Amino acid sequence: MSKLANEPKPDWIRIKLTTGDNYQDIKTMMRSKTLHTVCEEARCPNIYECWANRTATFMILGDICTRACRFCAVNTGMPTELDLQEPERVAEAAENMNLRHCVVTSVARDDLKDGGASIFAGTVAAIRKRLPLCSVEVLIPDFMGDEDSLRIVMDAKPDILNHNIETVERLSDRVRAKAKYRRSLELLQRAKQMQPDIPTKSSIMLGVGEEWDEILQAMDDLRAVDCDILTIGQYLQPSPKHLRVDKYYTPEQFAELKEEGMKRGFSHVESGPLVRSSYHAHEQVKSAKSHKDGATALS
Repeated sequence: MSKLANEPKPDWIRIKLTTGDNYQDIKTMMRSKTLHTVCEEARCPNIYECWANRTATFMILGDICTRACRFCAVNTGMPTELDLQEPERVAEAAENMNLRHCVVTSVARDDLKDGGASIFAGTVAAIRKRLPLCSVEVLIPDFMGDEDSLRIVMDAKPDILNHNIETVERLSDRVRAKAKYRRSLELLQRAKQMQPDIPTKSSIMLGVGEEWDEILQAMDDLRAVDCDILTIGQYLQPSPKHLRVDKYYTPEQFAELKEEGMKRGFSHVESGPLVRSSYHAHEQVKSAKSHKDGATALS
């Protein structure tokens, strides 16, 4: 049992509760269009802040995941939902929200031949059609390592390709279900090979038993496959049946990890106790573009 199991969360793990008109508007819109958001399904601590600012991460391909990762609050089981009209409904919602940056993720759909890649691609295209100036980020599963599925997504040319390694290599099999640490790195590498100009992104959560040097090694592993953007956040146990928190990192430690990441050459590192993969995603697009423009000018 974790030594923190019965202890209160530290003072810096605080969520600002904001449930004004924007929050209610987005919640109503999502329900009216029968859309899912990872903000709700994964119980993200930033939902109030993000929804109050009229930003959200759409979760496509239903709300039942074929995997049962020990850190994740999304429902697991055998999915029954596959809605071919979903891309258009997501795009319509994005247009109604007047988004400048749209994040699209999904549950893992190992039951589908392409893992849902074609729905990802269709969603990118539908958003671009309605909102030509809106940048689109996709946060994808590993598609069980299927290169053709990844190519379908990359051919849609999202503005950012995001795939999370979630934790350090030693703990990957314990924390994740079916996903493999090296397969995730290979996906990020292939994505860059397919579309060199599209920034890649990944995320690490802390507090599940990793050591400091293992975090730094994970950063090195990501940079070795030319990953551009990194987010680092604190793991929070979503329910008693999930992994217990082994350690709470301080804001100062997160700041130090940001410095370590930037020293390694990431174009942007978002690091903090409540940071999640899509937190401040719109700012990361700007950082990646500035970094690319700067590198081009120097070459």
